[in-house]
Amino acid sequence: MSGLVHFKLERQDAVARVTIDRPRSMNTMTKEVWEEMDVLLRELEGDFETRCVVLTGAGKNFSAGIDLSVLGQVDSGFIARNLSWLQGLNNRWENLNQPVIAAVNGVCFGAGVELILACDVRIAASDASFSIPEVQFGLSPDMGGSQRLARLVGIGQAKRLILGCERIDAGEALRIGLVEEVVEPDQLLVRAEGLARRIAGMPPMSVKFAKKAVNLADQSSLYAGLLYEQAQSVFCCGTEDKNEAVAAFFEKRKPVFKGK
Repeated sequence: MSGLVHFKLERQDAVARVTIDRPRSMNTMTKEVWEEMDVLLRELEGDFETRCVVLTGAGKNFSAGIDLSVLGQVDSGFIARNLSWLQGLNNRWENLNQPVIAAVNGVCFGAGVELILACDVRIAASDASFSIPEVQFGLSPDMGGSQRLARLVGIGQAKRLILGCERIDAGEALRIGLVEEVVEPDQLLVRAEGLARRIAGMPPMSVKFAKKAVNLADQSSLYAGLLYEQAQSVFCCGTEDKNEAVAAFFEKRKPVFKGK
C-alpha cells in the first residue's frame, strides 16, 4: 500500500505485517497517525486475500501512546468532535474479519495499551513494559482501555493499573493475563508470524466465525452466544471449505481453502 507515512504494510502470502513506523518518536500517536490508521483499516477491511494480521512497532518500542505535545493542545471541544471516531478505530481492529496478533516490543503505554487490547492475541518480548498512565495526566482511559482491560485481566487488576499508573514488565503482564505469551526479543516476530501463518492456513470462514463467537462471549449472554453458535454452524456445515478440510484429512494431503 503506497502513500503511508506513519505505518508500513507488508504482505507475505496470506499474512500482513502492519508496523507503526515512527521510531524516533517511540511510535507515539497523533491525529495524523490516527487519520492514516483509518485509511489503513479501510485497506484491511476490503482485503479478502489476507487471512491474518501481525501488528508491531518499528525500532525498539511498540508505542509510547499519545504524543504528549498533542495532549497539551487537546480540549473538551476536540474530544467532543473526535472521541467517538477514535474509539471506533480500536473497534475496527477488534472487528476485522482477520485475526490480529499484537507483537509487542519495548514500551507499550497508554493509547498503545488500548490498541493491543483491541487485538485478538498479544505476544510480548521479554523486555516489553506496559503502563496505562492517563490518570497521572488528569484523564481516564477513553479509547476502550477501561472497558477492555477490565474484561481481560479482571476489575481489581484493571483498577491497580489504571488508578496506580503502575508500569509492569512482560512477566507481570503474562501473570495477570494482559498478554498471552512472552518470548525472547529476537523471537518476537518469528513467533507472531508463525502463529499468523498457522491461522492463515485454516478455513477462512470458520476462522471468521470463531473469532466473532469468542468476541460475543465477552459481550453477551450465554443464551445469545449459543444461538450464534447454532447459526454459524449451519452456515459452516454448508461450505466447500468444510468438505475440503474433511477430504484432505482422509486423503492425507494439504487442503486448499477458497473461503467458500
